[in-house]
Amino acid sequence: MKKTVLFILFVLQVALLSGQGKNSRIANLRSFDERPLHFGFLIGINTMDFRVYNTGKAINEQGDVMYGDVLTLTPGLNIGIVSSYKLANNLNLRFLPGISFGQRNLSYIHYDKDGNFLEREEPIKIKSTFLEFPLLLKYNAFRMHNAKPYLIGGFNARYDLAKNKQDRLLLTSLDGYFEFGAGFDFYLTYFRLSVEAKASIGLANILNPDGTGEPGDMAYTQALNELNSRIFCLTFYFE
Repeated sequence: MKKTVLFILFVLQVALLSGQGKNSRIANLRSFDERPLHFGFLIGINTMDFRVYNTGKAINEQGDVMYGDVLTLTPGLNIGIVSSYKLANNLNLRFLPGISFGQRNLSYIHYDKDGNFLEREEPIKIKSTFLEFPLLLKYNAFRMHNAKPYLIGGFNARYDLAKNKQDRLLLTSLDGYFEFGAGFDFYLTYFRLSVEAKASIGLANILNPDGTGEPGDMAYTQALNELNSRIFCLTFYFE
């Protein structure tokens, strides 16, 4: 993962340097925004998280309670292609199909009936490989020489190719996400580079209440009332 981050930073630095030089005051790609349709690719870094809703119910006869939570975030990778259609002067419709890889570490903490801490288990490592199909609207501000800020929002359907039967939990594979974010377009000599920060809020409860089918695993499902996905991305677009 560190090599991937370094590669992205290296490509970004080379791209920015390519747009500078003696003619840095000249506006690059003057007709770029006039095109009705253009394409490109994206690469980015993500962190996947859960919004956890606990039941607070006892898991044994002694009245012990178990709470789940994501205590640490693990970086992941997303790649995809860009198709952008101009709807109006400051508005584009963007379809960004791709694939993303990530992991969520769900920890369970045990308390007795009086609220005293007992133990924290090793986290469940929930690895995901998502097929993504975002359809987003991009609202562009006015161009400032070779840079332009923008806002983005829309809907993303994700399907998890990883097995939905995780260690101790059973999750559903399909979920819909509301996405919103902001970024900057940089017009370089030969292409446009965009840097974007975006949040994805899962709309469905992806916890399967039936559990894995193993009697020893039921406590992990019964401790939770609902799991909602949260994904945060820093993405670089090359168009």
